[in-house]
Amino acid sequence: MTTALALRHLAFEDLGILGPLLERRGHRIAYRDVGVDPLDEAELLGADLLVVLGGPIGVYETGAYPFLEEEAAIIGRRIAAGAPTLGICLGAQLIARAAGAPVLATGRKEIGYAPLDLTAEGEASPLRHLAGSPVLHWHGDRFETPAGADRLAATPGFPDQAFALGPNVLGLQFHLEADHTRIEQWLIGHAHELAAAGADPARIRADAEAHGPALAAAAHRVFDSWLDGLRPHRA
Repeated sequence: MTTALALRHLAFEDLGILGPLLERRGHRIAYRDVGVDPLDEAELLGADLLVVLGGPIGVYETGAYPFLEEEAAIIGRRIAAGAPTLGICLGAQLIARAAGAPVLATGRKEIGYAPLDLTAEGEASPLRHLAGSPVLHWHGDRFETPAGADRLAATPGFPDQAFALGPNVLGLQFHLEADHTRIEQWLIGHAHELAAAGADPARIRADAEAHGPALAAAAHRVFDSWLDGLRPHRA
């Protein structure tokens, strides 16, 4: 049985719909809560798949959250080895930073369901299954696509929404893993951020109900396609 290790920064921002999918594919799932559990470099480098999840902090806030330095450094060694690594939101920003790309605060928020504009590379990637599908955005920081990576998607306010570093490393700014049936956890847990951004919880709740089932089906196709395309890597 292969191991899928998830680095979690916030309790309710977990693997979501990706968890059952990985279990069906024969992965044994384990979580490590960053900032609470020690980061075991051997464990993180040895996992068959590493998923770096989201959270409401910025990768540049190392003074307030010193663990970010160690986390990014280990991620950097993992992606240098070409080990299968998926980053979501903060996780994608950590991969971008580890790969030498800037990650910056924008001073604005992109929160709610909206479609992506896929690049030509995105249309040839697993993200092709998202064509026309609104996805869940929940971020204020932005990354630049790392050198050597393919930029896969954009939105009008955030031109770098997803990137691939070869077949084994994927960064997603948006929350493809989010379970729409648990959106209330997000609305409660991020209540202050929603109020500060002027985002309407009722609109997000209604959009989750309207778009969630079809998006979940599309997300499963994306994840399955990416996992099917993973290549052997050096240890």
